[in-house]
Amino acid sequence: MAKHLEIGILGEQLAMEYLIRMGCKIVLRNWRFKNLEVDLIVMDGDTLVFVEVKTRSTTAFGEPYEFVDVRKQRRLIRAAQAYIVKFAYEGEVRFDVVAIMNNAHSELTHIKDAFWDS
Repeated sequence: MAKHLEIGILGEQLAMEYLIRMGCKIVLRNWRFKNLEVDLIVMDGDTLVFVEVKTRSTTAFGEPYEFVDVRKQRRLIRAAQAYIVKFAYEGEVRFDVVAIMNNAHSELTHIKDAFWDS
């Protein structure tokens, strides 16, 4: 397996474990709809949260969360809309980013309400 894929899988696992420790319930991991994907879908209390996980081993090209650009946000919003329709979800929704630096310390940053569906 390619190194960058291994880093991504590790990051998703770390993010999932962190969110569970924070009291979230994992609904789905790597949910796909056509060409769209959501890394993690969790329930945080009564709120359905679509989580993008970004893992990097270096900040040479920027912080991990900086890679969730407007294009990526739009794709996540479209995926979330598809999920909401498919499962007839009618409650609160939030978009979070979990950024992980996969270095000696595995630093994790959780950004709640990282962006909104406008």
